[in-house]
Amino acid sequence: MDQTGLREFDLNVLAPNGLRRGRTTGSCATAAVKAALYLLLHGEHCTQVQITLADDVHYLTVPVQDCRRLNEQTVRAEVLKDGGDDPDNTHGATIFAEVRKNDAGQIRFFAGDGVGTATQPGLRVAAGEPAINPTPRKMMRQAVAEVSANDQGFDLTIGCINGETIAKKTFNPKLGIIGGISILGTSGIVEPLSLASWIASIEVYIRVALGSNDVNRIALLPGKIGRVYAREALGLPEQRAVQIANFLGDALDFVQQALTEQQRELDVLWLLGHPGKLAKVLDGVWDTHSGKSGMAMGVVARIAAERGFNSLLVQELEQANTVEAATERLKNEPGAQALWTDIERRIAALVHLRVPAVKRVEVRLFNLQGDSLGEI
Repeated sequence: MDQTGLREFDLNVLAPNGLRRGRTTGSCATAAVKAALYLLLHGEHCTQVQITLADDVHYLTVPVQDCRRLNEQTVRAEVLKDGGDDPDNTHGATIFAEVRKNDAGQIRFFAGDGVGTATQPGLRVAAGEPAINPTPRKMMRQAVAEVSANDQGFDLTIGCINGETIAKKTFNPKLGIIGGISILGTSGIVEPLSLASWIASIEVYIRVALGSNDVNRIALLPGKIGRVYAREALGLPEQRAVQIANFLGDALDFVQQALTEQQRELDVLWLLGHPGKLAKVLDGVWDTHSGKSGMAMGVVARIAAERGFNSLLVQELEQANTVEAATERLKNEPGAQALWTDIERRIAALVHLRVPAVKRVEVRLFNLQGDSLGEI
């Protein structure tokens, strides 16, 4: 089980904010798959396994709670989800994998009890697919390659004990994911987020971004979407583009406070991101965390109606399961770019009221692929 050439990611080393990291549901599922494969193919009962993380640089050692044969063809392994000091609704849940060979010659994913199935567009997986996101799928394929000596096909059924009950506390029902939780994770590691320290770090990054008086423009990004635009289209160096997560209101206040202290104005403040976050501003929402605000499809539908889109389309937008699904629905509609441009300008106008020390606010919206929706 040695991960030759990889470095161990040690969860006992605390994060910079002093909190304990954890393992994602994706890492738990991967470890369960790997343990099941060792028993299925080699007859080995593992009490822990080493899995390759998404960066292909580190491995993680994961305890295995249980591993047993269900029959001659199928093995089940279970792993406890530990979110570290950043527990979410799945913290403490048991993630399991049931693994068997198939004759298809490929790796196939199935939703077991407690893992949901996608039923609507606009998600990271297609409708009808188990709610297992791309990164966990990649990690599980890697686990198969590490244990299996050849390219045999395997059916991987991923589940979660009591997952259907746990999912009711998440956004899955609203997203059209039925039957349980999603298997998530973009790195395999849960980074613990102390709210106070996170907000404080955003203030530091903003002050660094504003720098000296010769800095005339910076960008705020709720996430990674828009980062390429900031670098390539705007030519902003990395330290001038600040990721602010859900704390838009706090970030704007930090910009205004810093400029006031410096007794100067900023020529342009760019706000770059997905409308699923930024359009919430038009409902008066400045903390865009999904647990503190609803989704923004209603805003998009309302402005579409104001701009004269037909009532059936407006209704579809309002009832879309995500804003990304709304962007897909609008993709080929005449007037879609003008709609998104209007939304960008309305957001900019409201944001400008909060940062009077900024001469001009520019907003650019992008879909999940990073494509511009409004102004280029």
